[in-house]
Amino acid sequence: MSEYFAHTSAIIDDNCTIGNGTKIWHFCHIMPFCTIGNNCNIGQNVVIAPQVIIGNNVKIQNNVSVYTGVICEDDVFLGPSMVFTNVINPRSFINRKEEFRQTIIRKGATIGANATIVCGNEIGEYAMIGAGAVITKPVKPYALMVGNPAKQIGWVSKNGHRLQFKNNVAECKESHEKYCLYNGEVKRIE
Repeated sequence: MSEYFAHTSAIIDDNCTIGNGTKIWHFCHIMPFCTIGNNCNIGQNVVIAPQVIIGNNVKIQNNVSVYTGVICEDDVFLGPSMVFTNVINPRSFINRKEEFRQTIIRKGATIGANATIVCGNEIGEYAMIGAGAVITKPVKPYALMVGNPAKQIGWVSKNGHRLQFKNNVAECKESHEKYCLYNGEVKRIE
């Protein structure tokens, strides 16, 4: 049995898997058959729907609903009040639960406060989605996205710093790791 912290106001349904060291704060609802990894921090007023998969070391800030169909890999950051959708054309008078689309947030990606992720898109590893951005299409790894609809304005390092490429090579100012830009894709140089 794992050891995690849940505030007394949190509701945790049966058949959830919650990893060691995870903290679940005030007024959260963790629904059945979801999986939450180790060392996650689930902020105040968060709902995690059935069958959602949350990796290790994920931080979900206050007022976020993570709907069925969402997968967050390890080290993902979901900013305050960011929004996921799960149906492309919702109508209150039509039940479209069979039309839920999968949304994948890859390892280390950050989604800023009040951003919206339209369902069916993949956010690449270590991508940075700016506050208030609206994502309507897949996002490349290390991409920096802003606006509505979101547009790519650059690239960021694993540590989240803007990369400045010269001769298709850039260096993170914090980690000093090097990155290569080739055919519109960024890769870290090992």
